[in-house]
Amino acid sequence: MSITRSSAALVMATSLLASLPALADEAPRYNQISLRAEVSKEVARDLMVVTLYSEAQNTDPGKLATEITETMNKAVKQAREVKDVKISQGSRNSYPIYDNKGQKITGWRERAELRLESANFPALSQLTATLLQDLKMGGMDFSIAPATRKTSEDDLLKDAVNAFKARAQLATEALGGKGYKVVNLNLNSSGYPHPYARSAPMMMKAAGMAADAAPAPEIEAGTTDVTMSADGIIEVQMQ
Repeated sequence: MSITRSSAALVMATSLLASLPALADEAPRYNQISLRAEVSKEVARDLMVVTLYSEAQNTDPGKLATEITETMNKAVKQAREVKDVKISQGSRNSYPIYDNKGQKITGWRERAELRLESANFPALSQLTATLLQDLKMGGMDFSIAPATRKTSEDDLLKDAVNAFKARAQLATEALGGKGYKVVNLNLNSSGYPHPYARSAPMMMKAAGMAADAAPAPEIEAGTTDVTMSADGIIEVQMQ
């Protein structure tokens, strides 16, 4: 009886081992491939950013601080009267001025900045021309507003995923596979904000002309090439 049972167990084990190669042949085989798809579009720079500043010097630091504060308060009050303009105060610094020997303080210099943002270019341009009667131009940049960025990213994300799927299908067919699955996928955007910065001297000249002639200078912000890339790995199921 013991011998019979052992023989039966041996026959069953042999049968299982014999079936393993067949199961291995039937198991799906995959090849992993790294793919990249990229889409881009032009997005208008619809946000204007202007930096103005007040700078002066005085032998009395208290009087100097008062002068700068009064100038900046006047500018902020004027800016608040214009709709659709975001106002924020930038850096403010005060430092001593030394004599030729660098040993004795002969005075103080102070600088304060005012930052203005708006999607209403004509309004901000006219305001800038007005404020330049008391302030100096630090710079003028153009970038993409947050809401515009979100909308463009959402559109590009869909396009990037569709482009990746199309490339995955093309690679699968080229390898003679019958299907694929995505192992991982990374989406990244670039091109934000890359503002277009104009030099301070040129903008001072343009804004100064506008202050004398009343009308604000024409503004041409241009566009930015925004890109969304899809990088990932797929597994292609072979025939």
